[in-house]
This record gives sequence, C-alpha cells and structure tokens, in this order.
Amino acid sequence: MSFGFDLDLLKTYTAVVDSGGFTKAAERVHLTQSTVSQQIKKLEGNLGTLLLRRDKSTGTIETTEAGELLLSYARRLLATAEEAAEMMQNPSAPRTVRLGVPEDFAGRRLIDLLTGFSAASPRIRLDTVSGWSAELRRLLDAGEIDLALIKREPGDGPCVASWTEDLIWVESATRTVESDPVPLAVFPIGCIYRDRAIRSIERNGRRWRIAYTSQGLMGVQAAVASGLGISLLPSDAVLPEHRILHSSHGFDDQPASEMALVKGRGPLSPEAKSLGQFLRDSLNEQRNPSKMNHNAL
Repeated sequence: MSFGFDLDLLKTYTAVVDSGGFTKAAERVHLTQSTVSQQIKKLEGNLGTLLLRRDKSTGTIETTEAGELLLSYARRLLATAEEAAEMMQNPSAPRTVRLGVPEDFAGRRLIDLLTGFSAASPRIRLDTVSGWSAELRRLLDAGEIDLALIKREPGDGPCVASWTEDLIWVESATRTVESDPVPLAVFPIGCIYRDRAIRSIERNGRRWRIAYTSQGLMGVQAAVASGLGISLLPSDAVLPEHRILHSSHGFDDQPASEMALVKGRGPLSPEAKSLGQFLRDSLNEQRNPSKMNHNAL
C-alpha cells in the first residue's frame, strides 16, 4: 500500500512533540485543540501505528518508538518542503549547507575559520550545530547535517579529510595540584580527550576523580589555569598559563588523535562540496601539511 505524507499533519505532529501537548500545539499551528487531536488520530490511522502516548503520572505527552522514528523524518520533510518553497519563490536565495562542529571548536575559533568562507561564498547560507562526536555522527546518519568535523581515534571510518592532533597533558603553571587521586578537568562523556585521559591513568594503576566538567574549551582551559585540575588537551589549546606534564611527572605521552571532516551517506550538493574544499584548504594552512590526509569530495 502506497502512502503519501500530508505535510500539514506532519507539521501538527512536530508541534505537539515540540510543545509537549495539544493545547500549546494548537496555538502554534493556529488550530483548535480538537482539530489538532483529530489530525494526530488521522496520521496514526494512516500509518497504522500509535505515535503518542500520555504519561498518566505527569500528564505529559511522550513519543512511542514509532513516533520517535517518524519525528526525524518529519523534520527533514518539512525542512525540505520549506526550502523548496523558498527557492521557487526566490530562486536567487542563498543555498543552505549544514555543518556540525565539535564543542571545543565552536566560538572564536569557528568564527575566524568561517569568516573567509562567508566572504568568498555570499550566496551560500551556512547553518552550524555543535556537539560531541557521537551526536554529530547521528545527525549525519539522519541526514540532518551535510558535513561534520569530528574528533576521533585515527582511521575510525571513511572521511573527506583528516588531520592529526597532538595531545598534551597540562596543569596550572602557578599552582601544583594534589595528584592522588588525579583531579581531572574534562569535557562531558563522549569526548575522546576525556576517554583517553581516564584510560591512561587507569593503565598506570592510579586513581582519578572528576574535579571539573565543561561543555566548552574555554571552561576547561580556565579550570586548568586556575589549578582546579589536570587535563589532556590538543596542543593548539595549551595556554601560557598551563604547564606541560610528561612521563617524568607520571603522565604517559599520548599518541595523536584525529580531527576528520566527514560527510553524510548521500551525495554532497555543489554548495556542500564548496564548503568542504574551503575547510580542507583553511585547516591545512593552520596545521602542518605533513599531518593532513584527504580524499576526493
């Protein structure tokens, strides 16, 4: 049986999920609550499966497993429809490219990198999302972003280009911290630097504790500089306020990690290829060319 998705039903469905209920969703899509309820029932009837259930203890709306699966597709279909409508109404409108970047790459570093791209490609609209590698991989697989810069172990899957990253143990340059257990200033779970640091310390039979956690690079850098903890950071993130630690201090030298430019499963648009080429060239200028590997886009 063939089935065509009704975009109005999908719009109502995503509004219910995003707002957490039928009443707020009705306000968002400018319909009555009863109409919203009818549209959800129609969508569930068309698909032959339950999409939403109400939590009796809290009264909140939750997606079923099928509802969660549909949500990802619904967002992509609605975004594509909106982009198509915009292009038909205004063919000269900027084409959108979606880029995922690591949490420790966002901020000033990202702005500096992409300023040149915006100047060179004014007809391309760039949307960025930051996250840890596992989340960026999920977004790529779901088709929600076109390209992503991912921190990973060397050679962990195909990529458009890759650069090695030297990892350095650091502590405060002015305040030595107690090292039993080793106080760690780290990024949240899912970060390769955090995983590497913990594994290395445990291999040496030492104890560790999480002294400080931050989503952003500046937070971890500041925590180390102020003496809150020790961290494992890429060499270009080491500050003058940091003191480098070596094996003589009880911290083994680490093999390099990798930053890889990875694309989604589908073919890249000409605009995404343009961004990919720009990122390859720009990051190659910033890094040692002998440490770069790249493949065709």
